[in-house]
Amino acid sequence: MDNTMPGRLVGGLARWVAIAGGVILIVITATTVISIIGRGLIFAGLKPIPGDYELVEAGVFFAVFSFMPWCQYVRGHADVNIVTNFMSRRANAFIDIMANLLMLGAAVFLAWRHWLGMLDKQRYMETTFILRIPLWWIYASGMVGAITFIIVSAYCVARATHEFRHPEARPQMMGASH
Repeated sequence: MDNTMPGRLVGGLARWVAIAGGVILIVITATTVISIIGRGLIFAGLKPIPGDYELVEAGVFFAVFSFMPWCQYVRGHADVNIVTNFMSRRANAFIDIMANLLMLGAAVFLAWRHWLGMLDKQRYMETTFILRIPLWWIYASGMVGAITFIIVSAYCVARATHEFRHPEARPQMMGASH
């Protein structure tokens, strides 16, 4: 997407975190299938995976946080361009700066609150019910994506600022008439 060194580094980081989230989704899908088969074949001596719900919750938690940076990097968030299609590239670049600043603010807020939640779970030594996995471990796994989201969002602010200064560098968006 971006051939600059920072763009390749940030894009690579976002891509690998998203891939890790995808791998986790595959693992929890397999866990769910195996557990369901075990439930269905109890008569044959099989059984469900203990704590399967806890594992699925933890995996989805990690996956959701791991996909946000990639979505931000590739400009995958929903936008409403009914009005902006008729604006100049420079005006759209300014709107992108503002949107990216708001997303950076949201990323910082999410990571901050997530961090405080993680510390809270650690302080009270909360665990999952069946497997007794410390909840702060699960929160810590989400911090990987949350911190990556901040890094990517900060990069996207810089990228949008560059595109504002150099409108010819801004990619032509689908459906845009300018």
